Amino acid sequence: MTSVPSKNIWIKRQQCPCGDWKCYVTCEGDVEETSVASQLEKNETFQSDSMVSPYVGMVFKSDDDAFEYYGNFARKNGFSIRKERSRLSPQLGIYKRDFVCYRSGFAPARKKSTAEHHRDRKSVRCGCDAKMYLSKEVVEGVSQWFVVQFSNVHNHELLEDDQVRLLPAYRKIQEADQERILLLSKAGFPIHRIVKVLELEKGIQGGQLPFLERDVRNFVQNRKKIVQENDALLTEKRENDTMELLEACKVTKEMDGEFVYDFTMDENDKVENIVWSYGDSVRAYTLFGDVVYFDTSYRSITYGMHLGVWLGIDNNGKTILFGCVLLQDETARSFGWALQAFIRLMKGKCPQTILTDLELGLKDAVRSELPSTRHAISIWNIQPKISSWFFLSLGPRYPELKSMFDDLYHAENADDFEHRWSQMVSMFGLGSDKHIALLYSLRASWASSYMRGYFLARMATSAYLKSVESFLKAICCAQTCLRSFFEQVGSSSNFLNQLRQEMQYMLTKTCIPLEEHARNFLTPFAFNDFQHELVLSMQCALSEMPDGSYLVHHYKKMDAERLVIWIPEDEQILCTCKEFESSGMLCRHTLRVFILKNYFQLPEKYYLSRWRRESSLVFYDNQSTQTNDDGWFQEFESLTETLLTESSITKERSDYVRRELPKELKRLISEVRKIPETDGAAMDLTLSPSG
Repeated sequence: MTSVPSKNIWIKRQQCPCGDWKCYVTCEGDVEETSVASQLEKNETFQSDSMVSPYVGMVFKSDDDAFEYYGNFARKNGFSIRKERSRLSPQLGIYKRDFVCYRSGFAPARKKSTAEHHRDRKSVRCGCDAKMYLSKEVVEGVSQWFVVQFSNVHNHELLEDDQVRLLPAYRKIQEADQERILLLSKAGFPIHRIVKVLELEKGIQGGQLPFLERDVRNFVQNRKKIVQENDALLTEKRENDTMELLEACKVTKEMDGEFVYDFTMDENDKVENIVWSYGDSVRAYTLFGDVVYFDTSYRSITYGMHLGVWLGIDNNGKTILFGCVLLQDETARSFGWALQAFIRLMKGKCPQTILTDLELGLKDAVRSELPSTRHAISIWNIQPKISSWFFLSLGPRYPELKSMFDDLYHAENADDFEHRWSQMVSMFGLGSDKHIALLYSLRASWASSYMRGYFLARMATSAYLKSVESFLKAICCAQTCLRSFFEQVGSSSNFLNQLRQEMQYMLTKTCIPLEEHARNFLTPFAFNDFQHELVLSMQCALSEMPDGSYLVHHYKKMDAERLVIWIPEDEQILCTCKEFESSGMLCRHTLRVFILKNYFQLPEKYYLSRWRRESSLVFYDNQSTQTNDDGWFQEFESLTETLLTESSITKERSDYVRRELPKELKRLISEVRKIPETDGAAMDLTLSPSG
């Protein structure tokens, strides 16, 4: 009996988001893997074309090497081989090996039973004398295998290339194909359709797989027997593993009162779903829980459980963990419970926006449980599916579809989107395609023209999605039990143990006072975005409208015009590009108007708390809190030295120092006052008015 896997293995979920298990979607990287496999086949063909025929005296390092070499030679020449005899000695172990043609010898005569009728199968053996015999010798302490006899004379017809591949010796189902076959079989595919899917994925004609349909059937039947034998053991192990996970949550709660978790039990009083979050994560959510990315792309191949991870982005552009959940299935009911539990753990605070994958059950759960939260689907999660859905069916026309889809995603408004969508569907005959219907029904969650104004905080970018993928791979790559997985997630979420960030000196690129002012408030990550838009604002032309609003556009591009509305009473500025509503950072168009209005600094309401330095989860070196007097004086000494150096560069820097030094002194003294008195001595920290 095959033993139950002792470890839990996480893999990328592969169900099609349209909800139909039989609509198979390839994983990312499959095309690359297929091309690599094709290249390997070409290399093998090249090697076989230049293969030397075995000869007496030929030397091999091992008998396995000899068998592999002779097998490759046999395949090239239209036959297969088998191992026939071996001889053993106490001194050398196995020292003789005989390899023969698969048609060597004769089949033994069968005794016919009168009780049962057996099919009289004709044997392929015909006494062929083709062979390769080997003998082992020890030369200078090293074992070597020499060919002592070789014959390539056959008494039967040799096969052509398209026939020899069908011999049993060469009909091997590779490990990657085995996983595909099992997945499709579990999804309910009949054997003939599994074969068809494999042919389509590999881009080959029917009947050209390196194995037959009956090989697939035999493989599935044998694997089902193994699964059935292991079901009882696997169920027991799963129950034990989930109970250990629950126990780990209880222990963590006793050690850390801010740790939170919740779970449900099924009708048999077994742990069904479990969700947890750490104290650091809950605190991080209070600052950066305005946008949440809920990833549900991993599942346990051992237990069939589905992993959900809530992630965010901090003001330094780093991925942060809010919480984890393990679910028994991916129904709207399970997702609904997960979202309810998450909001409870986060003290009732709902995000402004939630980003998810293309998942129907999750869409319904978000609509039901988070009615005030906007649901967004990242285009970076959709694009790989477009490829898997249409690459094979459209063939050479696929690049044209991809180009049209990319343009359609960036459509300026809803009317433009609808017009281009109709054109694309008509051009490629996709009117009845269920995937096109799915994308269209969800257009309000992924198309730019519909999502403009959704607050996403720079989380819908390829850079952020790559960082999420790296984070998930880090916690899922290890083949661990659930308790070890829980510990791995915990170490990844421990913000307090992260190294303090060294404050970067942010160089200015313009002479615009707005830039100097923004540098005082924003983190390096946010300031870099602000600076980028400020530089681009210098390339913008604008014209004032009679109502006091402005039309702003690039000085060379008249077709990308934006309307900026200025309300002086409230110092409120609005742009039709809605960049501030989306990212929390002002766009180049609004900055251009502020410059025109002779603003030297932005109103503070345009520096969102989530992008300010003081909102950081980890301390900067020049803002850190010391626990002794020497530490504070060292910080003061370092700050003074830096400011004096700055003041000696230009008059502008000198003015900056005069303005900022009193502020920094007040801040440092305020922090020092909070230090507990030591040895009964208190410090006199009165700030002189002349300071």
